[in-house]
Amino acid sequence: MSIIPFLQKDSSFDPEAVAVLGAAFDAAWDALQKSGSPLASDAQAMTTRERLAKRIIEMGQKGMRNHQRLVEDALAR
Repeated sequence: MSIIPFLQKDSSFDPEAVAVLGAAFDAAWDALQKSGSPLASDAQAMTTRERLAKRIIEMGQKGMRNHQRLVEDALAR
């Protein structure tokens, strides 16, 4: 699952922004999985991925395009 299904509701992002947000989403999910967090377990994965995506999109709507800051912010939430 990518961030794309969550972006379909919001057409305000250009292709470059979609690429940045998608990469941040993938990186945040990868970091969470590697951390061994129970939030990355099979039982929680769908909910966790949705929350990560929504937060990254929210920050993207505010103009954030810094990959590392998007990842850190999503993980902090």
